[in-house]
Amino acid sequence: MGQTAHVSADAWTSVVTVVSALSLAAWLWLLLAQGFFWRTDVRLPDRADPDVWPPVCVVVPARDEAGVLPASLPSLLAQDYPGRAEVFLIDDGSTDGTGDLARDLAGRRDGLALTVASPGEPPAGWTGKLWAVRHGIHLARAREPEYLLLTDADIAHAPDSLRQLVAAARTGGFDVVSQMARLRVESAWERLVVPAFVYFFAQLYPFRRIGKERAGKRTTRTAAAAGGCVLLRADAAERARIPDAIRHAVIDDVALARAVKGSGGRVWLGLADGVDSVRPYPRLHDLWRMVSRSAYAQLRHNPLLLAGTVAGLALVYLVPPAAVVAGAVAGGTAAAVCGAAAWLVMAGTYAPMLRYYRLPLWLAPLLPFTAFLYLLMTVDSAVQHYRGRGAAWKGRTYARPGALPDEG
Repeated sequence: MGQTAHVSADAWTSVVTVVSALSLAAWLWLLLAQGFFWRTDVRLPDRADPDVWPPVCVVVPARDEAGVLPASLPSLLAQDYPGRAEVFLIDDGSTDGTGDLARDLAGRRDGLALTVASPGEPPAGWTGKLWAVRHGIHLARAREPEYLLLTDADIAHAPDSLRQLVAAARTGGFDVVSQMARLRVESAWERLVVPAFVYFFAQLYPFRRIGKERAGKRTTRTAAAAGGCVLLRADAAERARIPDAIRHAVIDDVALARAVKGSGGRVWLGLADGVDSVRPYPRLHDLWRMVSRSAYAQLRHNPLLLAGTVAGLALVYLVPPAAVVAGAVAGGTAAAVCGAAAWLVMAGTYAPMLRYYRLPLWLAPLLPFTAFLYLLMTVDSAVQHYRGRGAAWKGRTYARPGALPDEG
């Protein structure tokens, strides 16, 4: 009996060692072969002021945004842009006075011209946000802009944000220039969860790969944008049929980038300086809803992809600390060493994102706990989908692609 228990313990230790070694191998691959996703120096590329500044229209879809507009809209209206520019705020059925507040904010100061309009209820097959964007683009086309800036109602822009975006697009020949807005990290839960959100996004869509061309030929292999700040060339939007071609998309920013790149356009995405989200997520519940509302849509509502994602998150993020503990308890030195090495690489790749958010580095070893929360959020997203409460935007839920939005 004692010998059998000893053999079982040895077999368990061997399994833990193998799994921890696989986790370490995965982290070494992520460190060296996943587009250096962990680096945070992908900022607006080199740019020069154009001889003539092109006309730009700013489209802001807004639904019940009265709580954030005073901190965001004035920054858009105050843009220091040398060319012709104006703002279209599309009030998508708000019940909190969003449209009236926007007009009031514009009337208090000089700045860019503001038009507030309403698109009416979206028809079947359209997500609410993209229906609002479509209405805004339709209004903007009458002004014949060269560029459209699609930005969310919670995004505050530095005074030179628009001119820097346009200069980068003109200089680099990009059809899309998008910046991942710096999200708020004031509450304890925001500090724990928000930087990891951007870190995981960059891991899925390495910024360095998005703007790459190989041998002069553009590739659609990696394409993404950050919906809070997307400068889009107007003719590229027409060529890619934006937003009609992606009207059912819940994760509309990635879908937009893929459509533009798939039609031959060039896309650039990086981290922002001077583009900040003012939306608060003070509680874990708020952050949970932000992630779970669309996580399963990211997996194309595929149970196999969900299972693979859960297994992958467990192997990459949960195994290292578990191996350290199991190795210490069972005397498995190899398992503990592999687990500790993987955990160290994990924390090391997370540190640059914490620095970008000006947060203490002692949060880096806590990434496995945060990843576990994201695992639960992803599973919850799938559960909500199969309960008929699918992805959502500002109170509208989408039980399945192409479904008529249900007010909730």
